[in-house]
Amino acid sequence: MNKAELIDAIASEANLTKADAKRALDAFIGATTKTLKKGDRVALVGFGSFSVSKREARKGRNPQSGKEITIPAKKVVKFKAGAELANMVK
Repeated sequence: MNKAELIDAIASEANLTKADAKRALDAFIGATTKTLKKGDRVALVGFGSFSVSKREARKGRNPQSGKEITIPAKKVVKFKAGAELANMVK
């Protein structure tokens, strides 16, 4: 499912116009992004939680040359599914 299909699904499920559904989705994405940038966590009970964790620098190999390289440290976004979502997908 891509963003346009998600907007269509939200509009259909919530009985909204596509424009309203797009604004709602964009607002959710914006609020989630701002929260994660601050290093905070976004938890949606039953659905899951988004968080930021730090990945340490590590050694790796260039697949083309086989040379050892250093992969720099960085922050990564993680999603952990909630119990309800995990059970529905089973």
